[in-house]
Amino acid sequence: MSGETTPSHAPLGGTDRRHLNLDAGGNSRPTELGRTAYLQALEDGWADPRRIHHDGRRARALFDGAREAVAQVLGARTEEVWFAPSPTAAFHAVVPALLQGRKRAGNTVVTSKVERSALLNGLSFAGADTRHVAVDQQARIDSEQFAHEVALQGVAFAALQHANHEVATVQPLEAAREATRAAQVPLLVDATSSIGHLPAPRDLWDALVASPADWGGGQGVGVLALKARTRTRRTWPEDQDAWFPGGTSLPAVFAAAVTLQEAERERLQRATRAHALVERIRSAAALIPDVQVLGDPSARLPHMTTFSCLYVDSEALMSQFDRIGIAVGSGSACTSATLEPSHVLAAMGVLTHGNVRVALDWDVSKADVDRFLAALPQVIAEVRGSLGVDGL
Repeated sequence: MSGETTPSHAPLGGTDRRHLNLDAGGNSRPTELGRTAYLQALEDGWADPRRIHHDGRRARALFDGAREAVAQVLGARTEEVWFAPSPTAAFHAVVPALLQGRKRAGNTVVTSKVERSALLNGLSFAGADTRHVAVDQQARIDSEQFAHEVALQGVAFAALQHANHEVATVQPLEAAREATRAAQVPLLVDATSSIGHLPAPRDLWDALVASPADWGGGQGVGVLALKARTRTRRTWPEDQDAWFPGGTSLPAVFAAAVTLQEAERERLQRATRAHALVERIRSAAALIPDVQVLGDPSARLPHMTTFSCLYVDSEALMSQFDRIGIAVGSGSACTSATLEPSHVLAAMGVLTHGNVRVALDWDVSKADVDRFLAALPQVIAEVRGSLGVDGL
């Protein structure tokens, strides 16, 4: 692990002073292969891939190879894969394009209450009439309600995540796909948390968004896959780059493709290892008084888990962990601008405060998890004590 820190205090749970990042959800550490691929593309693919001279053709070959590699993993044709500047940009482009392409069918979009903000904000900005399907306490949709909603008149498309980005629960995507096929409604799948960690949902989507940063491919690129038969109408000026005018960083695209292939080769091994470590975290957290472990215990992402702690807030917990050199995440929007609780946790009907999300990077070790678990009870106790709620 890199990133040495030298705090003035002794860390809880041991004397290891290295900074430990357990917040890899959506932003995994780039792999060595990814770094090499990025530098190779800087060297060999610096030219504009739209040019017809030698350097441009060489850059184009790298771009086309990356596109083909990603398409193979997703179960798409090469020409059905597009690269965006970010997953958020992909959502914000495809949502209005699907609405415009399907406006004769209607303006309604069926989705769940636990989707990513990037999708929900895109629907709101585009003026969609959104119908939110309820979820249970594990964040799983009601499949029967979903099927009922997509069968109604006026539905432009449906949108559903493959796995939840906060509590790791895998959605019943097969049932959702059957419902949308029966209703002849396109299905947009948010696979930003699952690709590289679970088998790709091949043949279960009409449009799909993926996030290279989540599988170790680095920032600065998103993936949009769109079946050729899916009706869309672009809402931006015409450009040489059909979906994302101006193009996307070729080094970022090439690194994303190379690391996706790497993640697929090692996925089973990484998932088995991460699942065992996460099981230890879930079991340990469940033993702490007034801590609620969230998400499905089995049908979930292998590398992520979330729990909520009564009597404390997420920001205080994250700050205390950071003070001892451990980074964790939270479903709550704890930033300097907002302290709004997570809409995902609210929809689940569980504790919306004191939320801690742990997402293990591909290089996190058993010793790293031991260090976190040694500190966990004391961190919670100290935060509760500082608020005067210990012993309640």
